Parts: sequence; C-alpha cells; structure tokens
Amino acid sequence: MTMPSVIHIVDDDPAVRDALSLLFETEGFRVKSFANAEEFLGGVEEETPNCVLLDVHMPGRSGIDILKSLNGENFPAPIFIISGQGDIPMAVEAIKSGAYDFIEKPFDVESIIARVREAVSRTTQANNGNAMVFPGSETLTPRERQVLTEITAGSSNKEAGRNLKISPRTVEVHRARIMEKLGARNAADLVRIVLTGEPPAA
Repeated sequence: MTMPSVIHIVDDDPAVRDALSLLFETEGFRVKSFANAEEFLGGVEEETPNCVLLDVHMPGRSGIDILKSLNGENFPAPIFIISGQGDIPMAVEAIKSGAYDFIEKPFDVESIIARVREAVSRTTQANNGNAMVFPGSETLTPRERQVLTEITAGSSNKEAGRNLKISPRTVEVHRARIMEKLGARNAADLVRIVLTGEPPAA
C-alpha cells in the first residue's frame, strides 16, 4: 500500500490553514500545518514533507527567510509560495531562492490540487535519478532539470509552464538561471550543451 504524500502548510492565518488542510486531506494527503517559521522549521527536522505551501507574508520570519534557511534550491520537496496578487515581484524573488512556483490568492481549488500533484510526481522522479548528465548538470536543481527537459524538447515558456503546471514567468526565471549556470548564450547553445555533452563554446 502506497503511503500518502505529506504536505506542510505554513500560514499565520488560521482560516487559510484550515481551508487548505481540509482540501488536501480530502484529496488523500497527510497534512501538517504551522503558524510560523519556528514551528515549521522544527517540523521539517522531524519529517521531510513531499510538498510545502508557504505564505510569503508572516509576522517574524517571512517566506523568503524560510526558503533561505532551508537552502530552498536543494530542498528535496517542491515549495510553493502563497502570495497575494500584489506580491508578484516578491514571488519571483522566491523562485530565485528555490521556490518551485507561486500560488496566487484567491485560490483556484482544482488548479492547486493539480499543480501540487504534478510537482510531487516530477520531483520524486528527479530525486530518483532520472537525470541527464552533461557539463554543469551537477549544478542544476531538480526543478531546473525539469524546465531544461522541456526546453530541449522545444517547448516555449508558455508550453513548458503548462506541462509542468507552473507559470510562464516561473519558467522564464528558471531558464535564465539554467543558461547562466551552464554558460549558454542562447537556447540553441543550451540544447547543444545538453544533447552533445560538449562544454559551452568559447
């Protein structure tokens, strides 16, 4: 029998915690909720979740602070940032700090469920070693590998976002970081590095 995926919800608003907890428990997840950074970081030490939903605005340490504490880029589970519509620049900063994607309030129930399931599935595959090897591949996070797979298949940012259940803006941020890490000057250069295993052209 397969163990249910564990999801951690971190939000200082009890109404949000209760609503999201009920939603994911109904969908078969095991849910733990936390009101602040200290509670959550203590919980993570005891058990690594399969996914995290993390509010960006909280009293004390913010969602960005928590991401940095976790070394978000290398955290083994996808972390979604929960943000209001005016928080997009902060959400993009969160992506750069290792968040998987951001979820805007008000929530779309079906979208959240689909995006979390997809993220858990893809991250599990990446952590199990379904990975390409090429110069610089060891520098990429599991999320960046997923985006790279889409890019080398010829997907646009919009198509990659749709396939990965993340926003095109998030794909764009990951794409820029991948190119910087691998020393690629453009998309064609990136594909050549990945498919031929050759280092970037001088």
